[in-house]
Amino acid sequence: MSTISNTPYSDLEVGQQASYEKHVEEKDIQLFAAMSGDRNPVHLDAEFAAGTLFKERIAHGMFSGALISAAVACTMPGPGTIYLGQTMKFTRPVKIGDTLSVRLEILEKLPKNRVRIATRVFNQNDELVVDGEAEVLAPRKQETVELKELPPITIG
Repeated sequence: MSTISNTPYSDLEVGQQASYEKHVEEKDIQLFAAMSGDRNPVHLDAEFAAGTLFKERIAHGMFSGALISAAVACTMPGPGTIYLGQTMKFTRPVKIGDTLSVRLEILEKLPKNRVRIATRVFNQNDELVVDGEAEVLAPRKQETVELKELPPITIG
């Protein structure tokens, strides 16, 4: 089993950065559609998507939002962080086969363990695909936790 550690509020500094990376695969799009119920054909039907301005299937916008959540929960501040809010502007489409990098930066430490974080997602060409900002409640104490193994998942 692997472990991850958090950064408690007292140790966070304005300007501090962290990143999280994910390669977007076909199974990710299928699983996200199944989990969310968003079966928009632009994500799932190549023939339909060919007739859109994107000319091909694209990932769900909120898939990138879910990666931002994973970055906040697993990198900075990490385990024990509570989301209070998130803004996102989608600036480019995400395609199957893209490798996304979520880049976090502490913008401001607020009272009562609240923190403002820049949440930007870039593709493998270093093009901004999502620009956003989160407000979170950072953990009070440092912790290292074990990550649970996920069960095998089949699509079908």
